[in-house]
Amino acid sequence: MHIDWPHFTPWSALAGGMLIGLAAALLILFNGRIAGISGILGGVLRPRRGDLGWRIAFLAGLVGTPLLWQLWRALPEVRIDAGLPGLVLAGVLVGVGVRYGAGCTSGHGVCGLSRWSPRSLAATGAFMAAGFLTVYLLRHL
Repeated sequence: MHIDWPHFTPWSALAGGMLIGLAAALLILFNGRIAGISGILGGVLRPRRGDLGWRIAFLAGLVGTPLLWQLWRALPEVRIDAGLPGLVLAGVLVGVGVRYGAGCTSGHGVCGLSRWSPRSLAATGAFMAAGFLTVYLLRHL
């Protein structure tokens, strides 16, 4: 195993994790909602009366934050080692998993685990196991 020490950024990762936790805590504290991105986006696609504004603001923050970040620092280079068919298949599988698991990694992994939800623990374990298995199959076999 090789660690790329010049690009190892524990402090910015810690700060980012703390901001994600703070945003999730504030959303549940002030709005009573779980910060699960699939549920937030789903609510925009199927809006209910009086429930659209905070969802759009949350999603705008997700998109707008990297744009603000690049005012101070360059964004990291994005390199995707998969073709379009692989990306489409991955997206479909993630979508099916989100529906089957009744939530996404942010809803279960960030919010559910912090609430000690057994269902979220099982879902997050399944996400992680599926990720490990996929990387092993695609990279090592």
